[in-house]
Amino acid sequence: MKPLVSAVQAWSCVVISVFAIVILTTLGFLFKANHPELVGGEEDPKNGPAVAGTVFTAVIIYVGFLVFCGLQGLLHVRESRRGAIAL
Repeated sequence: MKPLVSAVQAWSCVVISVFAIVILTTLGFLFKANHPELVGGEEDPKNGPAVAGTVFTAVIIYVGFLVFCGLQGLLHVRESRRGAIAL
């Protein structure tokens, strides 16, 4: 099977996805706990758990990106071990 994206794009996507998962998970837990810094102001959302659900949906999407891009990166590693010439 041939990779669909380049190696640089695949590994960049892996790094960005890991950072997004960590940051969004932290924000999701803070919204779920109704942390006053996030839901305490006049213009802030009133229902923290509802916002947390949306944030956790974004985390699931980034996990999908992480799996896809990680597999693409591994395909590049496997292809380079076979002695394929990169053009």
